[in-house]
Parts: sequence; structure tokens; C-alpha cells
Amino acid sequence: MLIGLMRPVEVQSVSVEGTDLADIQAQLEAQRPEGFDIVSSPVEMIKGAAVLKAVGTFARRDQVTEVEAEDLDALLAKVPDGWQLLNVRKA
Repeated sequence: MLIGLMRPVEVQSVSVEGTDLADIQAQLEAQRPEGFDIVSSPVEMIKGAAVLKAVGTFARRDQVTEVEAEDLDALLAKVPDGWQLLNVRKA
């Protein structure tokens, strides 16, 4: 018997502008959806302005669920579209 750990794959992005990195970070945290973690937030300077611009990318990290099956093929068949298999262990 194999047990797989899976979670949904969902990503959202948001653009923000701020005066410094702390401002950018605070804005991104304020817009972080419940159950999501920030996975990327590259920052660029706006030419000719004292403003920074960033695109924050958030990925869902909650709703972790276990599935069981007799073999790996059966386990993979139980992972629905839009979900990611994180690991597999023997029961």
C-alpha cells in the first residue's frame, strides 16, 4: 500500500508600486490570499521616478490531502487535474 501526499496547484499574481522595499513587502503581504505563500516578487525601478514596481506571485500551500493506492500507477490515477503529488511513502 502506498500513501501519497498531494495539494492543489494554484497561482495568483498582483502588481504593486511603492517607495521602498519595505513598502512593497507590506503591500504584497496585505494582498496575499488566505492559504497562499509568496513565491516570487521581482522588483524593478521605474526610470525617471522614485518608485519601485513589483509583481508578486502567490502559490496555494494549503489543502494538503493524502490518497492511498496499491501501486504507483493507481496512486497517480487518483491525483486530480490541478493537483500536485508531493511525496509517496509505503504504509
